[in-house]
Amino acid sequence: MPVYVQHEILAKVDDVFNAEALWQAPGLALFSRRPLLRDLLERSPREQRGRAATRCFSHVTLMLPQDEVDDDRHLTRGARVRDLAQALAALHQKDFGDLLGGDEVRYHVEGAETVAPGEVKVKFGHAVYLPAPGEQVLYTVTASRDSAVWQPVCAIYPHQRLTLVGQDQAGATFAVPGWPFSVDGGILLVNDGPDAPLEVQVRPKDALDCRFDDAGGYYVIRGKRASGDAGAQRLLLKISRAGAPARALAPGAPAPELPSARPPAVWKPRAAQADGEMTAMPLAAAPTPAALGAAQEIGDATYAPVARHRITLAALALPRLSRYRETGAAALEIALGAGLDAGLAPVAPGKDSVIRFLVDDADELHAITAAGRQRVSVPARFAPLDGAGIALHAVPLPMADRYAALLALPHGPEQPAAAGTRLVFGRGMPALAALRVLDAPHCLRHADGSAAASADRLGLSRNAFSWEASAEGLRVVRLSETQALFHLDAELRLVAQVDSATQEQPYLVPPGQHLVAGHYVLRFDA
Repeated sequence: MPVYVQHEILAKVDDVFNAEALWQAPGLALFSRRPLLRDLLERSPREQRGRAATRCFSHVTLMLPQDEVDDDRHLTRGARVRDLAQALAALHQKDFGDLLGGDEVRYHVEGAETVAPGEVKVKFGHAVYLPAPGEQVLYTVTASRDSAVWQPVCAIYPHQRLTLVGQDQAGATFAVPGWPFSVDGGILLVNDGPDAPLEVQVRPKDALDCRFDDAGGYYVIRGKRASGDAGAQRLLLKISRAGAPARALAPGAPAPELPSARPPAVWKPRAAQADGEMTAMPLAAAPTPAALGAAQEIGDATYAPVARHRITLAALALPRLSRYRETGAAALEIALGAGLDAGLAPVAPGKDSVIRFLVDDADELHAITAAGRQRVSVPARFAPLDGAGIALHAVPLPMADRYAALLALPHGPEQPAAAGTRLVFGRGMPALAALRVLDAPHCLRHADGSAAASADRLGLSRNAFSWEASAEGLRVVRLSETQALFHLDAELRLVAQVDSATQEQPYLVPPGQHLVAGHYVLRFDA
């Protein structure tokens, strides 16, 4: 691979701020002295014809011992650093003026903890660029190992043609956090101007493979000779145009404008409860027309060989905890782990979780992985493992005052729904507890950090609704006048809010569509 970044060390420097001492040693002892900055630039020209240099590099970065730079900032407000850069630029212009080809000479001086006292590190080359004062950024580059936590890599400017990113700054323009490949590998970014797309190439090509994931909007770089865990040899690289609107990575409209804040919530008691357990309900939620008090009925069903009906937990509706602030709820956390089919399914937080999502009492969403924690916006798509993706969908506008996002579950739990049998869904019905994956103390935390009783107390009644499966769809009856129910289609778009669903006139949810109650988005599959 060509040398895109020259990285050299000037040793035994008495005064690291002396431009003449760094540029060229006095006298004519050419073969006995150590090479200095002028010699390095002369020996490594930008272009040459035969052995004659026709053009030299004009952008140079110097790294001095960090203590020296700190002392200069404290004592002279950085005057010696500025004087050094200006003096070296003048010497560069004087000695190589005929080889610049109209390029502006630019020097940048910074401190580095890795530079030993009495040494100066020098970096220049085809992939070294210093922006002009006031030059605007054209692209920003970020990297991730899991598509959830993105860390900044570098910025690219309009006239910055080549940029090499890799393991460290010794052999690349910029280091990539968490670089999973060998030190010899690198990713070359070629910028041919604002009107041309940025080109991404991997080096060496026989060791790395690069493809663009159109759904995720990023490049996926993998090692061709990876052994063991394939995820250990994977890097995601996202290139964003500066000033451009964020690309939608998941189906759905842009996030709607949220309605005004509602009054705080309280634990609202119910009169007919023997155990005294309460459901947190927002005070501003106007009660819907009273539903008929429905006792659980088991219909007289005769077995017949029909298609198997089932209820699937298709998504989780992440609540806006600001509505329940007076309950002490501070954070709701959902952990997902790799399932049997390499998919992601809810698990208890711990070593088996691959990615976690957290909503706090400010209604902000965060993704948490082994790489750290980062705030995310919806819609968004994540691929923490190869072949295992997860999506956050925007909430339909009429539901946006209650929910922050819809977290799709490709491998959510299922519950058989025998035709002709009526079942009740709610906090107090253990028969369907397998669908209520948030009914655990570890999911909801109080402001003091302690675990709450159950996240289901936020918005899910003890007896929320009953259903009966049929060939036409799921027949729903509301059992609680304060339970909010929403009907979504197959694409998680709002069909209607279920305000009236009685025993005599149940609400029908067609096969393949969804019903939202509390945190749970349930799909009826016929």
